[in-house]
Amino acid sequence: MADTKTFDFPQDLLDAQLKLHQVRSELAALYERLPWSVEPLPGWRHTRDDGRYYQSERPDSPGWTEEEKQQVAAVREQQMELVTFVYVHPFWATCDAPVTARSALKHAHEPADDGEEAAA
Repeated sequence: MADTKTFDFPQDLLDAQLKLHQVRSELAALYERLPWSVEPLPGWRHTRDDGRYYQSERPDSPGWTEEEKQQVAAVREQQMELVTFVYVHPFWATCDAPVTARSALKHAHEPADDGEEAAA
C-alpha cells in the first residue's frame, strides 16, 4: 500500500462513503439488467469481414420503460447527493493531505490485509 497514514474520519463521512459504494453497485446492477439503449433502437452486427477493426454485436433494444427511466433517475439523484455530501464535507478543510485522505476514505470499508493485521 502506498500510504499507511490513518485519518480520523467523522462517522457521517464514513457512512456517506459506504452508502455511495452501495448506490454505485445498485446503479451498475440496474444498468446491467436494462436494455442497452434508453430509446428503442435496432441492433447491429459488425464483423471484421465488413471492414471493421473488431467484431461487435447488439440485439434490438426495446428501450426503457418510463418506470425504468424513473428508477435510474432516482438512483442517480441519490448518487449525486452522496457525492456532493462527501465532496463538500467540512472534514476536508481540516485535513493536511486531502488527496491522500480521499483515497483512504474510498477504501476505509475494505477489510484489512493479513499483513496489516499482523503488524497491528
